Amino acid sequence: MKTLSLKLDEVVYKETEQLLEKIKKPRNRYINEAISYYNRLQRRKLIANQLVIESKIVNEDSMTILSEFEKLEDNDS
Repeated sequence: MKTLSLKLDEVVYKETEQLLEKIKKPRNRYINEAISYYNRLQRRKLIANQLVIESKIVNEDSMTILSEFEKLEDNDS
């Protein structure tokens, strides 16, 4: 486990301390869970953004292929 020092905004610190008192969870565990959750959220956003980019690429190719098939159908008629 890594040790690190961090500075929290006073409001965030006070809110966290109030919550910790109510939920009876160690500060270290709470912060670890919060960062883990936020990391998962950020990974999902990165994947979603990549999916949008790749979908646009595939969409362009799909439209080109569809156009080619339509031309073939027109030539067969």
